[in-house]
Amino acid sequence: MRADATSTSSSIPALPHALVTRDAHGVYTLQIHEAKSLNILSTPVIRDLTAAARWIGAQPDARAVIVRGTGDKAFVGGANIYEMAELNPQRAREFITGLRHLCEAIADLPVPTIARISGFCLGGGLELAAACDIRLGSDDSVFGMPEVRVGIPSVIHAALLPALIGPGATNWLLLTGENVDAAQALRWGFLQFACAPSELDALVQRTVTPILSSGPRAIRSQKALLQYWRHASEEAALDRSVDAFGAAFTTDEPRTYMAPFLTRKRH
Repeated sequence: MRADATSTSSSIPALPHALVTRDAHGVYTLQIHEAKSLNILSTPVIRDLTAAARWIGAQPDARAVIVRGTGDKAFVGGANIYEMAELNPQRAREFITGLRHLCEAIADLPVPTIARISGFCLGGGLELAAACDIRLGSDDSVFGMPEVRVGIPSVIHAALLPALIGPGATNWLLLTGENVDAAQALRWGFLQFACAPSELDALVQRTVTPILSSGPRAIRSQKALLQYWRHASEEAALDRSVDAFGAAFTTDEPRTYMAPFLTRKRH
């Protein structure tokens, strides 16, 4: 892993499959690096990405995280089929548990996560994107869960899909193993926005900008609430929300961020 020259965060050892940079505003980019450019998830790649995500999550200056592949052929082209073909039951459990830990490390990041998706987003890559808060794709991106085609079920964070795209779309995707284009992923709600490939970085920046203009404590609090609401009862979600709202006023952040609005109204 390598930190950008603008970073003021602690440094960690280099990881060959996880390239981390940070800009001057605290936006971290976690770039998946795999030599054949399809960003295939093998055990070494999964291990490095998990370590990198956990490290970023511990950085107090983090404001947002962009997850992307190297190049534009693929966000992630799937898990390594050559490695999976040699698995026995115990090693299969270890392999998929590693991928589970990676998706959980991404989902647990305390700041907004944005999946920058170009090219193929298949299998474990689609699960990794599902673990992100916001998914932005290029018009030529391709989405699929082809596991049944190679004799295994889609598992772990495929379980997020019914809530994201609905049970019918999930059934079609997982039971046929067929791919869909960006337009269909957008209609299903898996993608929040799609654009021409040349405009993808600008689309990511337009999403990051309002996050950076918001209160950093408020953003972290909102992210924590979103994570809690996913599993909580309605009553528990409301109770936690009241607590979070009250806690916001233990700092001067509300007063600071409300001041410009109050000034404009007075004038």
